Amino acid sequence: MGEEIEVIHSWSAPRSLSTSLMYSFAQRNDMEVLDEPLYANFLRVTGVDRPYKEALRSEMENDGNKVVKEVIFGAGVKKYRYCKHIAKQRVPGLTNELMKRGKHFILIRNPLDILPSFDKVVPPSFFELGLAELVSIYSELSELGRPPPVIDSADLRENPEAALRGLCEDLDIPFQDSMLRWEAGPKPFDGIWAPWWYKSVHKSTGFAPAKKYPTPFPTSLYDLLEQSLPFYNMLKRHARRSSSNYLNSTLPHPSLPVPANEKLLAWVGDEIVPRETAKVSIFDSIVQGGDAVWEGLRVYCGKVFKLEEHLDRMFDSAKALAFSNVPIREEVKEAIFRTLLRNGMFDNAHIRLTLTRGKKVTSGMSPAFNRYGCTLIVLAEWKPPVYDNQKGLTLVTATTRRNSPNNLDSKIHHNNLLNNILAKIEGNNAGADDAIMLDKDGYVSETNATNIFLVKKGRVVTPHADYCLPGITRATVIELVLKESLALEERRISLSEFHTADEVWTTGTMGELSPVVKIDGRIVDDGRVGPITLRLQNAYKNLSKDSGVPIPTYEELNR
Repeated sequence: MGEEIEVIHSWSAPRSLSTSLMYSFAQRNDMEVLDEPLYANFLRVTGVDRPYKEALRSEMENDGNKVVKEVIFGAGVKKYRYCKHIAKQRVPGLTNELMKRGKHFILIRNPLDILPSFDKVVPPSFFELGLAELVSIYSELSELGRPPPVIDSADLRENPEAALRGLCEDLDIPFQDSMLRWEAGPKPFDGIWAPWWYKSVHKSTGFAPAKKYPTPFPTSLYDLLEQSLPFYNMLKRHARRSSSNYLNSTLPHPSLPVPANEKLLAWVGDEIVPRETAKVSIFDSIVQGGDAVWEGLRVYCGKVFKLEEHLDRMFDSAKALAFSNVPIREEVKEAIFRTLLRNGMFDNAHIRLTLTRGKKVTSGMSPAFNRYGCTLIVLAEWKPPVYDNQKGLTLVTATTRRNSPNNLDSKIHHNNLLNNILAKIEGNNAGADDAIMLDKDGYVSETNATNIFLVKKGRVVTPHADYCLPGITRATVIELVLKESLALEERRISLSEFHTADEVWTTGTMGELSPVVKIDGRIVDDGRVGPITLRLQNAYKNLSKDSGVPIPTYEELNR
């Protein structure tokens, strides 16, 4: 008599190397296999046509629940039973036992590779691929507390042993070397549909590497590809390994500075989307040439600080760059508020607001190609100030100079930040927090990311906003300096004046008001945060807490 057997369920779309994987598991000495045991039930329920339909229905059990009970979970003579399932064959009416019992995994393959070979027997369609059902299976098993392993067929082809070892580990079964090869030709457990579908796999003796260069993709299948790829990509994110056929796939998954930002929602274009699907077109101007303007905003106590001032500067920058079809002010504000509300971000949050010239009809530099209107991006993150505003930061002077108005006016808050990035690289290499940037004549302009101030004998001094960005936080601190009845100068400042200053601080939305304790190896005064800096930090804190544009419905949500 047979004994109860442990069932391993493989779920996939057609043409996903599922038959090869079945052949692989069939080589084990502890495994029996079933080839699509639910196929006849699928034909009965859906009524779809196949050239072998009548033969199949006459030879296979048509009652799906009977198949589940007596065939899939029936007694066996080996320890394991491998069931190759095509996802679309899980049709309504099947017992829940199918998902609750056994070990499940999902095999995926890029629709780019599936679709060109699909129509040899059946015309491809979204229904026939069954990728939506594959995602549903993943979700249902996850809700049962048993998220299934996901394996990409690209990994099987590139490194069969590593992929199979990983899968066996996930299934908690021992790997066997016999899984790596099989004899060519038909197998006794093949379904009766094998002559229509298995011709190529019958020629194989193992997992062959993919062709180095693909064949042209049929344009007639383009729409179906667009429909299918999101489902594949969703499952691919859960794959144990990503194939090295994809760029950067060998890099470890990085940790985030604030883990809560892993599951945020962002505004792109005209909709709110999850972090991993928040993308712009490859034809967008920001990709083609960094052609965009941006703002950084902070959220305090249910209000967006200096929102109107930031929007003023953004629209001025867009006008200076001759953007067309710019969204109106209220549309931008609504996008900001909706993004914050969806994320539940009402305090200690930062917004990166970007407006690109928009998508182009073809690649190229000319704004004449921009005929879709601007692209709006609202990226809100949980983000405390990026600097240590109690202990202070260190600066070094970069050799990279700040842009001159002769080249690119810093009053345009644009996304061409390469000279700032080069200066930041110098700062990183020197082990400093940031880098001071000089203008073309050698005077201090700003740092790579912030405006800069010094105090000498009680007087506050800051560079003219000619070579540096006239920052919103800079303007706010200037107002606070005057409000605190301190003397203020805006003028050219040489580097040696910063080296000999009594106090130095930087200003910016990301870091607020940040004290500087060392510049180019020289300690600023006694290396501690100075009294004027502390005084202005406190004034800034009070101002940001008490002012700003309220987020609609914030009060209702926090009663």
